[in-house]
Amino acid sequence: MGKLYLVATPIGNLEDITLRALRILRQVNLIAAEDTRQTRKLLDRHEIHGPLVSYQEHNKESRGPEILEALQEGDVALVSDAGTPGLSDPGYELVQAATEHGFPVSPIPGPSAPIAALVASGLPTNEFVFVGYLPRRAADRRRVLEELSRERRSLIAFEAPHRLRRSLGDLVTAFGESRPAAVCREMTKLHEEILRDTLGGIREHFDRVEPRGEITLVVGGYQGEAPWGMDQVRQAVAARLEAGLTPTQAARAVAFEAGWSRGEVYRLALEER
Repeated sequence: MGKLYLVATPIGNLEDITLRALRILRQVNLIAAEDTRQTRKLLDRHEIHGPLVSYQEHNKESRGPEILEALQEGDVALVSDAGTPGLSDPGYELVQAATEHGFPVSPIPGPSAPIAALVASGLPTNEFVFVGYLPRRAADRRRVLEELSRERRSLIAFEAPHRLRRSLGDLVTAFGESRPAAVCREMTKLHEEILRDTLGGIREHFDRVEPRGEITLVVGGYQGEAPWGMDQVRQAVAARLEAGLTPTQAARAVAFEAGWSRGEVYRLALEER
């Protein structure tokens, strides 16, 4: 029985890989990569020539069982295009399947874009929330950001350059212009840039400058008054329901003032009704 290794790979600079990661990539029977062309560049750089197959969102249903069969014969390494596999990619599903079938899973730590961006942002690092890619659809993105607007922990998100301006506009609407933030662009690469400012200042910058490259956003947490307690929220919801508001209307009216997400208040409104 083999072991599934989760091997972190460089997020830009090909020198950012550990000696242990290189040893594991040389010794496994199979390497499963999100993009074999991207991974081949790394393997060629370090003269690693083992078998390589793709494992990504579009073939995970068929390739997953094949990788489990390979684990019956020996060790397999899973890598992503960049950074730590399993974050914002289907790697976590392979980990679930491997553990369900009794295969051991071992992380080989290394580069991680969310952590690199957080520690370089200058924002609080003691607690944080990683939300992956912000939703593509504007309505979904605005809903998610509204729910996160009173989150007190630092927020980390990925964003594509062609959507960055729209997302910054939605962030300003949901969080306000004065919220501290950082845009970390092309980290570890030749044109690395870390822009630290308020959301309003960052939006103005990218109104003038075309966003390019791989982008990680870090936004400071909400620093206003502490959220209401459960009893206070229930009382406010009950009062609005008695006044004739629907659960949806009551949730919208109470959520922002209470510092709760609208979804949480809506569930309480249904219970009160």
